[in-house]
Amino acid sequence: MIDFSIKFISSRPQHTKERENLQSLLFDYESDRGRIINSAAVRRLQQKTQVFPLERNSAVRSRLTHSLEVQQVGRFIVQSIFNQLDEEKQLEYKLEGLDRHIESIVEMSCLMHDIGNPPFGHFGEQAINDWFNKNLSNTILSMEESNLSLDESLNRDICNFEGNAQAVRLIHSLLRLNLTYSQVAGILKYTRCGTEVKPEKDAPLSYLKKKVGYYFSEKKYIGTLCDKLNMQVGHRHPASYIMEAADDISYCLADLEDAVEKGILDIKQLREVLLSEYKISLNQFKLDTDGSKLESALEKAVEAANNDDICQNSQFFIALRVGITHPLVKHAVKRFIDNISAVYQGSFNEALLEDNSHAHAVTEAFKSVAIKYVFCHKEVEGRELQGYKIITGLLDCYQPLLKLNRAEFEIVAEQKKEAGLLEGRLFKKLPSKHVRAYKHSVKTVNDEHEFYYRCRLLQDYISGMTDQFAFDEYRALMVIDAC
Repeated sequence: MIDFSIKFISSRPQHTKERENLQSLLFDYESDRGRIINSAAVRRLQQKTQVFPLERNSAVRSRLTHSLEVQQVGRFIVQSIFNQLDEEKQLEYKLEGLDRHIESIVEMSCLMHDIGNPPFGHFGEQAINDWFNKNLSNTILSMEESNLSLDESLNRDICNFEGNAQAVRLIHSLLRLNLTYSQVAGILKYTRCGTEVKPEKDAPLSYLKKKVGYYFSEKKYIGTLCDKLNMQVGHRHPASYIMEAADDISYCLADLEDAVEKGILDIKQLREVLLSEYKISLNQFKLDTDGSKLESALEKAVEAANNDDICQNSQFFIALRVGITHPLVKHAVKRFIDNISAVYQGSFNEALLEDNSHAHAVTEAFKSVAIKYVFCHKEVEGRELQGYKIITGLLDCYQPLLKLNRAEFEIVAEQKKEAGLLEGRLFKKLPSKHVRAYKHSVKTVNDEHEFYYRCRLLQDYISGMTDQFAFDEYRALMVIDAC
């Protein structure tokens, strides 16, 4: 039996009473909305990279403006699902009256989906992982008077920093937003714990587990979340499929619009390369090659641009966005409804827009153009190299805090007179909320887990920085780089 109502409940970690009706449940989701919008993690998105690091042109997207666009598409998908499902189907799946509730969950999931991303985007993620893969073993060996050995699974967890997992950690362990379990489940895009080995492509739930979705530090919380929402561990929440589709629809066009704004491509070039890549995708998926779906949208966009002699680029993308978004949303809705049982169970092992269809070919064409003509542009690559150097340089600077054994680090953490001067000064720069989360986690753990949470402490700090703050901190700390 498919009963969507049990996936959308008001229960939260610090909440003992369930809401008794849909109106009071909606009130709880509105409370979630307020907590999220007013959180520091969302505000920091305005100074985090989407594609172009340290970008001064405010017309080019930041993580915040991108997330707002994803939020709107997510809202559109939910509304379209309820428009497609007749009253009988809504009653059958117990969806009647849940339209505003699900819309709110999806909207806020879309707004939060990137809050765990470090400065400088995915290149920043790679920089963190490369540093820990390269330095973790030697750091442990350098500890004086310590026989510490790190379990292989914890080592894997630390060396697989992932923005999606960090978002869950931010919400639960660092910001302590106390959101409803349903709201947090909406951003659980991947369902693999950081301690687990990545499954083979043909393994069950391989797509859902292709990336780390949460860390060992939040494993107990995720277990409780799954239990409360009647989800199997390793499965998804229905709202996360919609959030993922909204993100896929939004960023494939947004990245190219930013490239035109930056002068990397012009409209004529963009039209030509999009059609070329679209035909390649059609051939790859063994579909008819007339190119009509994308070609029609591009023709209307060019016509709209030609009819405006003031804001041609703007009119082109307004028309193209309408021409692309509506059919992609329609396809995502159809896939959601056609696979509603597996989506409800959270076992649907695909993205809604990745099914070798014409819609999939459209999104692949946009992504391919971005990879071939935007991400490899010398300005983007140059800024990414700067970001890589900044993040690895900051981790080098804070490495002395990891080289202390537990007793030595406790002296530093308590700011005692015996603390080393350098280590003491470095520790004082760590945000108090991160320090409190660390101290809360290590109260009753062994030395191995204490070191794990210490590594998390540094990753929390570095990943929470904005691009500009990371750049400023790097310049300020390079005077002690040799230390």
